[in-house]
Amino acid sequence: MSLSYPGLNTPKESYRLLEKIISRMKPFDHLVVIYSWFIFVITINLARPIENYIGVLIFHLGAIVIVLLLAYIGEKSDNRIVTLFRLLYPVILMIFFYETSGKLVHVVFSNFLDYQVVAFERSLFGVSPTIWLDQRLSVFRTEIFSASYFSYYLLIPGLSLFLFFHRKDAEIIRFMTATCAAFFFSYMIFILYPVEGPRHFLATQYENVISGPVFRPLVELIIENGAFHGGAMPSSHCAVALIVMLFAIKNYSRKAWFLIPVILGLAAGTVYGRFHYISDVIVGLIIGAVCYGIIRIYYPLKR
Repeated sequence: MSLSYPGLNTPKESYRLLEKIISRMKPFDHLVVIYSWFIFVITINLARPIENYIGVLIFHLGAIVIVLLLAYIGEKSDNRIVTLFRLLYPVILMIFFYETSGKLVHVVFSNFLDYQVVAFERSLFGVSPTIWLDQRLSVFRTEIFSASYFSYYLLIPGLSLFLFFHRKDAEIIRFMTATCAAFFFSYMIFILYPVEGPRHFLATQYENVISGPVFRPLVELIIENGAFHGGAMPSSHCAVALIVMLFAIKNYSRKAWFLIPVILGLAAGTVYGRFHYISDVIVGLIIGAVCYGIIRIYYPLKR
């Protein structure tokens, strides 16, 4: 007895269905598939013992399946809630992509490479910037920089919902594509160039504790429960925050200018808070600018 499915009785018809699904995929869908396959290949070839990484393999294969299903089902619905999920599902997946990248930080190099970053910055500045800042802490500065750093977690959902409720779906697609590109490029660097960050590598050299009444404890709570050990180079926070700012200004002009000091504070706060080196921030900002520029060139907004 053979099993058959309506409309899929021959390989040719199956290929046609696949072609139809691929034709419905959005640019960020392709990025999710490509990145998922890249991680799958890296894991299969480099991660040992492989049985410890079965979850990583299953998740990334599952992500590919989710994309294909959403491309097939999501395009058929006129329901705005379905559309919202169709456009913003990468935001949810990104949490898991981030976590799985943390499990692969040592598949290429067995040790962190902070010593190279620290040596480079000391050759430029004469001292590690976070060590210099250690002698210039204040509760006021700590709270300002920590509040700016915390704002990162509101940026992506905030702009996405603004665009969605203004029915700028085409712009959401561009925004999601640039955001995915920045995240995925950052995650690949996490794996290919592992850096743990100054709060770990320089921990014994700090003389003071960074403290604040509200936002510093809140940021520390998020970092302790949501961040993995590694993944400092580049600063994906800065990369994506810059993309959010550029898209917001592009769509809302002067109403979005308040984001400029927020993003500057976030970038400074990553160094002040000992989460990143200046090099991480600069590389992150370059990645964000490049991803935004590429999307604007290849997917220009039609007015």
